[in-house]
Amino acid sequence: MSIFNYKQRTQINLLIIIVLGIIILYSLQGIFGAILSTLVLYTILRPGFIYLTSGKRFNRGVAAVLLLFVSVVVLVLPFYGLSSMVLEKIAELQNNPGYFKDTLYKLKHLLPISGDLQDLVEDGLQKAGVWATGLFPSLISGAFNIVLGLLLMYFLLYFMLVEREKFEGALLKYAPFRAQNAQRFAEEMRNTTYANVLGQGFIAMVQGALVGLSFYVLGYRDPMFWGVITTFISFVPVLGPPVVFVPAALVQIANGNNFSGWAMLIFGFVVIINIDNVLRFMIAKRVGNIHPVITVLGVVIGIPLFGILGLVFGPLLISYFVLLVKIYETSAMASERLERIKTISEQDEL
Repeated sequence: MSIFNYKQRTQINLLIIIVLGIIILYSLQGIFGAILSTLVLYTILRPGFIYLTSGKRFNRGVAAVLLLFVSVVVLVLPFYGLSSMVLEKIAELQNNPGYFKDTLYKLKHLLPISGDLQDLVEDGLQKAGVWATGLFPSLISGAFNIVLGLLLMYFLLYFMLVEREKFEGALLKYAPFRAQNAQRFAEEMRNTTYANVLGQGFIAMVQGALVGLSFYVLGYRDPMFWGVITTFISFVPVLGPPVVFVPAALVQIANGNNFSGWAMLIFGFVVIINIDNVLRFMIAKRVGNIHPVITVLGVVIGIPLFGILGLVFGPLLISYFVLLVKIYETSAMASERLERIKTISEQDEL
């Protein structure tokens, strides 16, 4: 006969579950980025999977494999190709310190740059190069971790899509919300993901493309490289494209190319910056908007955790946290109202 009663056994089982859950979460910390990527991709690919299986009557496995292949071609291969290009360019600039010294010498004719400030700028450029290099995944030294993360991500994503009903049913069953709040959380999570990933990603690509195109038309060096850099920087509202096109324009003016320099400044501040506001307003009407404070805090948190992907995943984490707090407040207020009604009913009966 057991020395524990039913309630004690239940509490012990719960304690064991919590301990094992903590151990599992601790063990998975190294692949947390892959797991979060899986959830984000599932949210993005889910409508397409439903369309193929329900609308076009595709086999579930075939539809899942097709969508995974499309995601590899559209997202994974271009990202790592561009990462490789950026790393090569950063290494090239770091190995050519004379370029920065020559540029700073020319800028002295435009801006009051003292000797101390010049040393500070050179040191900052050197550290910025090292920092930027650490953001992008190395395709050589980190090849194993990259491949492992991708395999895990697509393995999980395949079964999440093929067994979509079971997966979503389990989420609803074990979610710590009422049914209506769980549905609300799912809808707002989808909108938040779309706004962060698709919305902000689209804005960043448009601004990066405009910078790269204007650099090409005006005869600037490496327009594709600087367009890619602008795309990444455009995820951060406080910085944005001016971090790229303003110094480039000043360098052109310092070199005597006044037309290309002033044309870049005018086009940048009139068109490139304002296109952000126009596109953000259009996206906000469709899927919602993300406050710039959330984006900035998310970037600060996300970059140390996920590297360059933290530009996307950091704001997502903050947005999910804020969403959970809102749902908790709604549930707490509903519970408080029920308790108040119950108390009033008891008092009326007395």
